[in-house]
Amino acid sequence: MNIAIVGTGYVGLVSGTCFSDMGINVYCVDIDNDKIEKLKRGEVPIYEPGLDELVEKNVKAGRLRFTTDLSSILDDVEVVFSAVGTPPDEDGSADLSYVVNVAETVGRCMNRYIVFVTKSTVPVGTYKIVKETISKELSRRGVVIPFDVASNPEFLKEGAAVNDFMHPDRVVIGVESDRAKMLMARLYKPFMLVNDRLIFTDIPSAEMIKYAANSMLATRISFMNDIANLCELVGADVNMVRKGIGSDTRIGAKFLYPGCGYGGSCFPKDVKALIKTAEQNGYDMRVLKAVEEVNDDQKKVLFRKLYKHYHGDLKDKTIALWGLSFKPETDDMRESSSLVIIDMLINAGCKVRVYDPVAMNECKRRLGDKVTYCLDKYDAAVDADALILVTEWKEFRITSWDVLRKNMRNCVIFDGRNIFDRNEIRDAGFVYYGIGVNNENV
Repeated sequence: MNIAIVGTGYVGLVSGTCFSDMGINVYCVDIDNDKIEKLKRGEVPIYEPGLDELVEKNVKAGRLRFTTDLSSILDDVEVVFSAVGTPPDEDGSADLSYVVNVAETVGRCMNRYIVFVTKSTVPVGTYKIVKETISKELSRRGVVIPFDVASNPEFLKEGAAVNDFMHPDRVVIGVESDRAKMLMARLYKPFMLVNDRLIFTDIPSAEMIKYAANSMLATRISFMNDIANLCELVGADVNMVRKGIGSDTRIGAKFLYPGCGYGGSCFPKDVKALIKTAEQNGYDMRVLKAVEEVNDDQKKVLFRKLYKHYHGDLKDKTIALWGLSFKPETDDMRESSSLVIIDMLINAGCKVRVYDPVAMNECKRRLGDKVTYCLDKYDAAVDADALILVTEWKEFRITSWDVLRKNMRNCVIFDGRNIFDRNEIRDAGFVYYGIGVNNENV
């Protein structure tokens, strides 16, 4: 079976590589010639555990190929996945221009039946735009070639994407015809040998499922952050509250961890896009607007704690920042809380020393010389007046408090993910501030 995946970003490259590992012949297509040449040399442009090895393995096996020319391979493939970017416009709606460009190319160059599948997250109704675009191009050519459109949203977690694709908890596919359904079922059959987790729906429902899922997870996070902020005011411990409500089987324990806000490429963008879709259809997503508002404010909570601790006098203070990516096991800094915190620290006159296990180069690309890049977590803490933990990387969990205390000028820790034992830290001579816990440091 031969397929094409257009877009070699996070979704496209992971999907194409995993499909090829199941014996499917995959063409990964991108307009960025430099990126394609690097991929041909085995240089993977994103950090994702296990991906490098799979790319190398399947390129050598001849099942994974890279090209910039979609038109040249359309006669050889049965399915074309669109995994191109859908970045938010200024008004929050998704920019579909890249998706439309792919559909135009398919319509101009296809000579056989093809299923066009939207893989990247797109607003409900996008399939209509894709169908109209392909049909218009076929009409211009004066030819009648059957085709189908389908929706197959991705549910990959950065840092665990390869495992998520290989062992999915569900695969959602929206189709309009039995022919498309049979072809997509055949494509995913290797992933379903132990347990069939294919969910076939109509296309609008498939498009909505991805937005609804991400918005629900974002809602849980913002809800817990709201609860955490109230816990601090009334003297409750959000960690105990989280365990108490998470043990309710109707609620469950996942995504109930308070912190300093969510980020990444999905949650912020998808929440905005769903709010905009509702507006375009005359409906007001009141809950999601509150979710977004809480999250935007939560990214500032650590700075506010620092500001209060030093009574507003932050000029020339040295602040160590542990973690730059929006979550562990990725170098992705899109919408990261660290960017908000760093910006506020610099504006307050602070000197910022940063360390992240994998996102240092990404930070340099974004911020240049605005911050000091350090060799490790202890180096970042040298002469620091405070340490702010933003990303809960595993290597931060076990720390020598003796070494840290000797390195820091003032032993103050702001734990943005509640990964430390505050009693242990206080016993080691530090002032500790967490999220949603008793921050009375006496």
